[in-house]
This record gives sequence, structure tokens and C-alpha cells, in this order.
Amino acid sequence: MRLSTKNSGSARRRAAAGLAALAALLVPAPLAPAASASEDNSKDRLPVIVLPGAKGAEGIAAGEGSTFYAGDLATGDIFRGDIRKGTAKKFIDVPDGRVAVGMKADNENDLLFVAGGASGKAYVYDTDDRRTVKTIQLTTKAAFINDVALTDRGAWFTNSRQAELYFVPVGDEGNLGKVRTLKLTGPAADAADQFNLNGIASARNDRTLVVAHSGNKALYTVNPRTGASAQIKGLTLPNVDGIVVKDSTIWAVQNFSNQISRASVDFRALSGTVREVIKNKNFNIPTTAALFGDKLAAVNAKFMVANAKTFEVVVVKARS
Repeated sequence: MRLSTKNSGSARRRAAAGLAALAALLVPAPLAPAASASEDNSKDRLPVIVLPGAKGAEGIAAGEGSTFYAGDLATGDIFRGDIRKGTAKKFIDVPDGRVAVGMKADNENDLLFVAGGASGKAYVYDTDDRRTVKTIQLTTKAAFINDVALTDRGAWFTNSRQAELYFVPVGDEGNLGKVRTLKLTGPAADAADQFNLNGIASARNDRTLVVAHSGNKALYTVNPRTGASAQIKGLTLPNVDGIVVKDSTIWAVQNFSNQISRASVDFRALSGTVREVIKNKNFNIPTTAALFGDKLAAVNAKFMVANAKTFEVVVVKARS
């Protein structure tokens, strides 16, 4: 994943170092084998929405109605668009030196939570007046803050370089509380690979967290109180990145595989089955997705794509 290099001096050197350190994490992996069901959504004629002027992309979040937010990975800027209208434009021009990785929108409190990559930070923006509400230092350890999930009580962040999650409480008035670190135990705590915990989502009415582990090609459940984890058996997902969970369905975005796997999951039995592999000719290293009724909007990151000039959101059907 790319970091901004538009600052001068020491900031530019730090950004360049971050680029070099993270480049090794994004070497393309072998493509995933075809699952039992596969469909090319290209013929559905759903929109491909360009993020005008973006220099990178990675995260996307569902706003109110058909509104989405997407981040410029390289500059940290935030775009706002509409999947029904098929339009997008820059919405928040953030200060230099930030990045935007995974994100989620708290529509009740008009807040957008954004993972801050190698900085170890999270950024919170007001989607009403576009201001930065808070910059939160989640950790000072080696970090790649990768994705975020929202529950009724707050926001959870993953760190791809540590076996821990970070929780930021959100009060009734949208007030942000003190960060809490949750140490993981069990298989999700495996930090042996260069890139480990990635996507995250809440499940079972916020009683369970689900995390994607890129290095292990797996999905794990995590107890948000204790940090204990367990593997969801029956799912092998190479290049797994962002995830979307609704009831007993999980959509897993597989970046270098250029596909999204839809799986049905029995959370009590900790088992799952891939029901469909969604493909689309417009996918170009999709990383994360947001759900809009019977549609998914996935953002193309184009990692390792030479001379990428545009970055876009691809809308596909999402059958549950």
C-alpha cells in the first residue's frame, strides 16, 4: 500500500521509508481456485464510478441511502459519491501526510472513522462540516492500521503487524472515549506473516467480531471482551482483504484474486461454505466493499498496477 510523499523534508523521508517497507507486503499471490459457484457480474450494467483525481484507493464505507465514502490511499483525501447516480467527487481535502486505508461511517453521529496505516493512527472526520474531529494514536508499536468496524458502542481497528485490536468508544452524543487495546489469543494472534490481520466486521448483534487474516487465508471470530479467537472452518480465502457481514452471510474481498467470495456461515458451529464467487471484468485489485441492499460497491486499489491513472468503485450484485 502506498503512502503520501507530498510533504517535504523528514515527512517525505518517512513516507518514502514506509513505501519501501510496505512494498514487500503487496507482492501478488497466486490466484484463488474457482469455487463451486461463480458468476461474472459484468453483464448487469451496474455503474463503475471514477474517483476523480485520486492517486490511490483502498477503503469504502456506506453512508446514508445510496451515498458512499471512499479514501485516497496516497493522500488521505476523502471522496463522497452516490452509487445510484454513479457519481463521486472529492469531499474532504485532508492535511498533508495522512493516508486513508479502511473506513466506516457512523451515520447516526455524522462521523467517518478512517484507518491510518503505518502511522499507527486513526482519523475521525465530521461528514456534516468536513472537519477533523480527532486524530487518535492507537499504538506506538510497529503498525499498519488497516480496517475498522463499527458496533453500537464504538469502533474497532485492526493492525496487520500486531496480534491486537484497538477499540475507540463512541458515546450517545458521538463523544469519543479513550482507546482500549485488546490482545488476541488463539489462531487470529498469528503474526508470523508480513501481512496478518486485515478486514474486520461485527456479527451476531455485536457479540462477535470477524477478522480476515491475509497471511493465513482465513476468517476468525474474536470475542470482543476476552480477545479469544477461533477459525471459521471450511473457508480458504487467498488474498482475503476487506469483509462485509450481514446476518449469516460474509462477503470476502480477495484483492489479487480479483473476486469477492460470498459465504454462508454458521457462527455457532464455526463453519462456513462459499456459495458464490463474484467476478467482474472491471475488478482491478479490489480491496474493500460496502453493502447497499442487494448491491456491493467495491473499490479498486490497483496495487502493483504500473502507471495506474484512475481509481474507481465497481458496483455488483450481492445475493444473500
